[in-house]
Amino acid sequence: MERRTFIKTASIGSAALLSSIYGQALPQDRKIKIGLIGAGWYGMVITKAALKVGGVEVIAICDVDTDHLKNSAEEVATLQGVRPQTFKYYQDLLDVKGLEAVFIGTPPHWHALQFIAACEKGLDIYCEKPLAYDIQEGLAMVKAARKAGNIVQIGFQRRQSAAFKKAKELIDGGTIGNVHQIAAQINYIPVPQDTTIQLPPASLDWEEWCGPAPKLDYRPNIAHKAWRLEKEYGNGHLVDWGIHLIDGIRLIMGETMPTEFYTTGGILELKNKITTPDTLTANMAFRKAPVVWQHRLWGTGDPNKEFNNGIFFHGEKASLFTGDSKIILYPAANDSKMEEISIPSVAMQENHVENFLNAVRAKDQSMINSNPEDAFRSTATVQLAMISHYTGSLVKWDATKNEIVDNKAASLLMKRDYRGKYKHP
Repeated sequence: MERRTFIKTASIGSAALLSSIYGQALPQDRKIKIGLIGAGWYGMVITKAALKVGGVEVIAICDVDTDHLKNSAEEVATLQGVRPQTFKYYQDLLDVKGLEAVFIGTPPHWHALQFIAACEKGLDIYCEKPLAYDIQEGLAMVKAARKAGNIVQIGFQRRQSAAFKKAKELIDGGTIGNVHQIAAQINYIPVPQDTTIQLPPASLDWEEWCGPAPKLDYRPNIAHKAWRLEKEYGNGHLVDWGIHLIDGIRLIMGETMPTEFYTTGGILELKNKITTPDTLTANMAFRKAPVVWQHRLWGTGDPNKEFNNGIFFHGEKASLFTGDSKIILYPAANDSKMEEISIPSVAMQENHVENFLNAVRAKDQSMINSNPEDAFRSTATVQLAMISHYTGSLVKWDATKNEIVDNKAASLLMKRDYRGKYKHP
C-alpha cells in the first residue's frame, strides 16, 4: 500500500478570530500585561514562550526563593528591555496596577489557592498542569473560573502536537477500524537528588514553599524540580508526566472520564530515593476502549526505544502508535507493511501559550484549547488512578455527581487537609 494512500500529510489550519461574547477585543498592537507566579524552571519556560510569541510585557514576578526571583527578573529584563516588579508573595503581585493576566508555574500543591485568588481579581490565567493537587481543589477551581468568566488555559501543550491531531483524524476516519485497546507509557530513568535532610538554601523560604501541603524536612530530592516524584508535592510520574498522554488519549478518542480504575505497582528499585511508584500499571475503563498505563523508572524501558514515550491505539484494521512528532501504522493485513511518517510538532509550548494570548486579546473563551473543565477531567483521571493504587482497591467514579462510589477509603483521598493557616477551597 502506498504511503500517500495510507497517511496524508498533516495539515495545520489557522482558526479565524471569533467575535467576543462578553467583552471588547483588545487592540492588536497593545501589549498584554502579565505576571508570573513561581519563577523557577517551568515558570520561566512558559514566560519566555510568551515573550517569544510577542505582544506581552511581564510587569511582575513573584517567588519565595530570592535567587529565583533575582535571576528570573534579570533574564526577563534582558529579553524585553524592562525590568518587572518583584515580590515574594503572590497576593502582592495580584494587586499590581494594570495587571491583566497571570502565569502560574508553581508546584501543584499551590495551584488552587493562587488560581482562585486570580479568578477573584478577574484576571486571565495560564496555569501549568496538573490543574490541582487533589480532586476537590480541581472542582473548586472550575467553579471559580465559571464565576469569574475569565480566560483560562491549562498547560497541556501536547494538545498542539500535529502528530496527535493526525492520529485523531485517522482514527475518526476509520483507518484503523474500531479501537478496542489503548496502551500508553513513558519510561525513563530519573536521577534522584541528595536525600540527606538538611537546612534549605538561605535564598529559599521553605515554610512558604510548602504552603498548604505538609511541611517535610528539607532535602534536595523533594524541592526545586525534584518535587515531581514526591508524593506530598507532585504525586508521582503518572500525575506529572503521564497526564500528558492521558489527556492526549481523551482528546484523540473524544472521551470524558473512565468509570473504573484499578492500579498496581510500588517502589521496587528506588526505595529511600523517591516516595511514589517507580513501577506502575493503571487500568482505566474509558467508555470507548480500556486504557492501560504503565511506567518503569528503572531498567531498559521498552526494548524498542522509540516506544518509550507514546500511545498505542489497537483497532481491528491496524495498530497506530503516536508520539509527539511521529505516527507509525501497523496494518493487520498480511501483505501490508509498517508505515511511518514524521510529523514535526515544533514549538508546542509557544503555540499553546499563543493560543491563550490570542483568546485573551479577543476576549473569547471559545478559542481556548484546554479549558478548566476539560483539564479537570484529565487531572482527576490520573488522580483517581493513584487513589486506586494508594488504597489497593477498585475505584468507581460517578462523573455526574463527581464522586467515588461505595469506597470510603478512596473517597477520603479526594481532599487533602491543608496545613496551619491555609483553608482548603
